[in-house]
Amino acid sequence: MSMDLTFLGTGSAYPSPHRGASAVVLRTEGECWLFDCGEGTQTQLMKSQLKAGKINKIFISHLHGDHLFGLPGLLCTVSLNYSPTQPPNCVDIYGPVGLRHFLRVALELSGSQLVFPYAVHELEPTGDQCPPEGLLSPTVTQSSESLHPQERPGRTICLEGESDCYLLFEEKHFTVKAFRLFHRIPSFGFCVQEYDRPGRLNTHLLKELGLTPGPLYGQLKNGETITLENGQVVKPSEVLEPAIPGRKVCIFGDCSSLLGEGGLKACRGADILVHEATLADGFQERAVEHGHSTPSMAAAVARSCEVRRLVLYHFSQRYKPVSLQKDSEEDDVLELQRQAEDALKGTATEVSLAEDFLTLPIPIKRSN
Repeated sequence: MSMDLTFLGTGSAYPSPHRGASAVVLRTEGECWLFDCGEGTQTQLMKSQLKAGKINKIFISHLHGDHLFGLPGLLCTVSLNYSPTQPPNCVDIYGPVGLRHFLRVALELSGSQLVFPYAVHELEPTGDQCPPEGLLSPTVTQSSESLHPQERPGRTICLEGESDCYLLFEEKHFTVKAFRLFHRIPSFGFCVQEYDRPGRLNTHLLKELGLTPGPLYGQLKNGETITLENGQVVKPSEVLEPAIPGRKVCIFGDCSSLLGEGGLKACRGADILVHEATLADGFQERAVEHGHSTPSMAAAVARSCEVRRLVLYHFSQRYKPVSLQKDSEEDDVLELQRQAEDALKGTATEVSLAEDFLTLPIPIKRSN
């Protein structure tokens, strides 16, 4: 199964001519999952090779506008372009408490109708995810009991004490969890873990046992023990090569730090960790004051989690993409990459800078 990550917006605060607001798409065969949806995301989608109609899951890290304001418009545009032959599958949306109310009000006040159902699943934050003034009052976030016509009941998901994470869902190929971050308002990161794949069959050994390709091969591949005509029992472990490790992608919302151990454990060994680096190391005090990170702070998380690749994004709009930089400009985005690389010296972690429309393939791991 192919898998890749496309950055639709890599800037902070607002969309600009050179960087869109936060939006990242994880694509697997037949599906697109959108992480954050800043203003202008639907326009960025139109400029990309992605198909908005393939989006069936959306994850909102926090309720600041540069991660959220594009959501109502995107849903309406997808609805307008929905193929009449396409079955109306439910779009599941995950995010902090208050997201359900925001979306319901935006759709109701604008008289917007969708041709597909949607459900909002809210994450219940803890009181230590932001300063006291950043916690929203229940009177602001609480929704009425009346659902939007296309809305389906969603879940309220609480922090699991043992894992220190939020289990969003488990399906055929993936487990997806969220974890807590510290920001000016409650913020979350997301971990997408692919299940391990069965190893390849040792066809040479199977032929020696008198087996030819057919249904029994499939049973062994699926982990089933089989009995041959001569009565010999063959276990999958005897004829399967080591399992192929599943891939792991972790995407952080805005933050100045991780909270608890859940995020560190969830992200350990990730193939890709996407972390904000709003300002350079020289502005760390200002970054932290506003709930943001610098390259070295992102690198510290990557080092602790022993990830394969750290991808920096959510840059201040002062940092233009490499292709648009002029020699006279003081704010060099490449300096952010150098700062993270310096902080990761002695590790095998690779550092990349995200740019709008950058696509990173995530290859299948091969067992040794």
